[in-house]
Amino acid sequence: MSTPSFHMFRLVLVCCFSILLLMSICVQTISAATTDKGCTKTYKKFIKSACNSTTYPKICYGALSPNASAIKTDPYKLCSIALSVTLKATYKAYLSIDALSKMRGLSRSEKEIIGDCAETTDDAIYQLQKSLKALARLKGSNHKADEISDLNTWVSAVLTDEYTCTDDFEGQKVRKDVKNTINKRMLYLAKLTSNCLALFKLLD
Repeated sequence: MSTPSFHMFRLVLVCCFSILLLMSICVQTISAATTDKGCTKTYKKFIKSACNSTTYPKICYGALSPNASAIKTDPYKLCSIALSVTLKATYKAYLSIDALSKMRGLSRSEKEIIGDCAETTDDAIYQLQKSLKALARLKGSNHKADEISDLNTWVSAVLTDEYTCTDDFEGQKVRKDVKNTINKRMLYLAKLTSNCLALFKLLD
């Protein structure tokens, strides 16, 4: 028959083991969290350094730093996500412009300008999609220089599309809300696109 003292000894032993196990788990969790925090800091430092080479570093860092864990310190991932962010923003701009085309009371010139902007923005989406596919093939390519040249050509075409859209306002009577909406969207897109072109230099 077990004595009360033996039961107490077993209870103390179980408690000690449980405490040691819990401490071990806590140490591992803290260690993992510290490692993750250190890695994230390194990744964000890489992004910041890359963004400092762009024309709009604050916009670049603001757009890319939330994706630090995906980018790590990979310039290909950096450029891919920069293009993806730009594509997403371009698609949102297209939807915004499409919504403007459904406004009542638009003048003929306003309808033409909005239509032209929708067309150039749609082309920008196509060019960005094409660029993303090319970038995915770039790593390990035997024709890297040619591929990068194509990327620069296509993304430069996107920038031209964006400026073409705002240039249509020159000498035209356009209501303020239409003009402001399009200008705001296109200016932001132009900055994102310009940053992409700067970041491509990391691929050389």
